[in-house]
Amino acid sequence: MAELVRLQKFMADNGVASRRKSEELIASGKVKVNGAVASIGDKIDPKHDKVTVSGKRITVDNELVYIMLHKPRGFITTMSDERDRNCVAQLVSDVGKRVYPIGRLDRESEGLLLLTNDGELANAITHPKKHVPKTYRVTVRPSISEEQITKLTTGINIDGRMTAPSEVHVLERQEGRVVISITIYEGRNRQIRKMCEALSLEVARLKRLQIGPVKLGMLPQGKYRFLTDDEVRKLKIAAGIDNKSKRS
Repeated sequence: MAELVRLQKFMADNGVASRRKSEELIASGKVKVNGAVASIGDKIDPKHDKVTVSGKRITVDNELVYIMLHKPRGFITTMSDERDRNCVAQLVSDVGKRVYPIGRLDRESEGLLLLTNDGELANAITHPKKHVPKTYRVTVRPSISEEQITKLTTGINIDGRMTAPSEVHVLERQEGRVVISITIYEGRNRQIRKMCEALSLEVARLKRLQIGPVKLGMLPQGKYRFLTDDEVRKLKIAAGIDNKSKRS
């Protein structure tokens, strides 16, 4: 009997987009299975069913790749843009595989961005229950008080919900600016910027330095490199993935 998998998982596993973005593509009517428009919740047989996105067939690619990119400011975290803005796809166009970002960095943020065609790992790292830590170097203006640091650490109400506790350390104090390190254990949209905004702190610069055990290091801005086998292994452990199991 054929082993069926959810359509959005099949799409993510083969480098089309994240599961969430794949669901959006399905809902928009751009995805077809054997010529019929697909629906959210559909399951397919990867070995026999023909899946197309905007008329282009998805080919099964069993070679998984894992990349770190030093995203510059001014680039959006997407693989295409209808408004012809700079996007991270331009920076990894010679990878030779169709990859997509794990999570996001907003346009004015910079630093470590992971890209892959491994849908299981991407889903695990971004899943809110996994709590994979992410560390940022943040420059705020004009200063920061102990009270504000405590609030960042213990949690702030943004969008009607408290943030999870975070780790905050002051790295550098200068006239009119302070550099802090913030490690968060969840990944809400523009979370750090919203946390700072709630405390009337202006974010002058935001750079992601680390995701789980993987560090940006000295990788030049705008460049990428493939993760080492050890980095991938540690990343999977941090995301709670058993390398021997594959979930549908």
